[in-house]
Amino acid sequence: MQRRIVSLWFPRLAAERSLRARPVDAPFALSLFDRNSERLYDLCPRAESFGLNRGMTLVHARSFCPGLLTRPADPAADQRFLRLLARWATRYCPWVGLDGRNGLFLDITGSAHLLGGEEPLLDDIRARLARAGLTARLGLADTPGTAWALSRFAEGIAGTGETLARIGPLPLSALRLSDQTCTSLERLGIATVSQLYNLPRATVARRYEPDVLRRLDQALGALPEQISPLGEEPGFAVRMTLPDPIGLLDDVMAAARRLTAHLCQRLDIAQKGARSLKLTFRRVDQENQAVELKLARPMRDPERILALFERGVSAVDAGYGIDMIRLEATEVEPLGMRQLDRTEGLEKDGLDDLITQLGNRVGLDNILRFQPVDSHIPERSFKLVPAAYSRPAQAWPANRPRPIRLFAPEPISGTGFEPPRRFRWRGRALTVFEAEGPERITPAWWDLDDSWAKGLRDYWRIATHQGQRLWLFHTPQHPAWFVQGEFG
Repeated sequence: MQRRIVSLWFPRLAAERSLRARPVDAPFALSLFDRNSERLYDLCPRAESFGLNRGMTLVHARSFCPGLLTRPADPAADQRFLRLLARWATRYCPWVGLDGRNGLFLDITGSAHLLGGEEPLLDDIRARLARAGLTARLGLADTPGTAWALSRFAEGIAGTGETLARIGPLPLSALRLSDQTCTSLERLGIATVSQLYNLPRATVARRYEPDVLRRLDQALGALPEQISPLGEEPGFAVRMTLPDPIGLLDDVMAAARRLTAHLCQRLDIAQKGARSLKLTFRRVDQENQAVELKLARPMRDPERILALFERGVSAVDAGYGIDMIRLEATEVEPLGMRQLDRTEGLEKDGLDDLITQLGNRVGLDNILRFQPVDSHIPERSFKLVPAAYSRPAQAWPANRPRPIRLFAPEPISGTGFEPPRRFRWRGRALTVFEAEGPERITPAWWDLDDSWAKGLRDYWRIATHQGQRLWLFHTPQHPAWFVQGEFG
């Protein structure tokens, strides 16, 4: 039986995934920080109609399309979504593999007749994805390489034995060659696959890397190319069915202790840590009650996990008794072995457990910590990030003294280029007895920030007779004085 491969390509996977969650009626794009600037990662057709393209800086894109709406890209979420699509694609064949960050390979050998043939199968895939709001391009051929080329450059079906005829007129990039290799061949007048095929193989082998002939042979079927199917993710769940119903807290915790020990043992073997856990109790009246626990760090220590579960378990209504308990790690992350001294380990574990306990009451995303940012602009020298998904900074940059408290600039009266000797701030009359400065900070010319509309700033550190140690700045281009921070 002749092998038949479908290449399924999603040209706007990231943007359409985001729009499925939160639709907008405007030009839309996803942005990602790359090469020292915010750049377009993916965009919708409406944004493309303004001349925007992937890799363009966000500032440049807004000059073309002032009404552009953007969101931060999430490549990890895109990959999770692609894996979900791969699982969905198993309805057409049992052998599905990933193709980069926005494509799938389906080996439909022996499966097409179940839907009436190859064309009805492709039509069904295309129609279902269109109803889900996803743009897809499909190619069907005898080899993965040819199917890939058709999905990107000439969507359709290549019949058995038609491989070279279908991909021959296509550009060299249809062979999945690097841009540098394609440019080098095009300079010699080799612009299509058929022109490369007609060259003496010995000449190509001497002048170019082996990947050129390998990709050509794979596309034509002279070299085999395997599709690696997705492996099943291991599940981390344990359950216990009880011969007699239980209802006392001590009995429930004893059963939970046994389940937690078994689950953590499996996590340890897989070198994983639980990030989210769900403990489900089935009562004899077939009602279920669940206790969910979100952890600030990946964890597989049974005693610590059990202690964090205790508060939620105590609130469970056992009714006429519980006859089944199930513990599942609903979210896991890699967690290798680490060696710490006992004092350091206890200190970090205690903080993580505190964040977990508070986070399960108010939400882990609401417990924040400060992180340094490499910026000379005071307002941008730090950021707030969820403590559960970050680590404290080892050291903060200390090139220049900075105040402990930083707030929005507050105007004060003053003239000249040196700090005023007397001024009023927050209703108090202050007298300066020591001043150190200036430190000039210039705004970024490429970033239009309204708070820096007055231009560059000259910062001073002052001490007052009343005990305040303040951070003042002067704007020489539009003369005025402001207080922006207070030292401890």
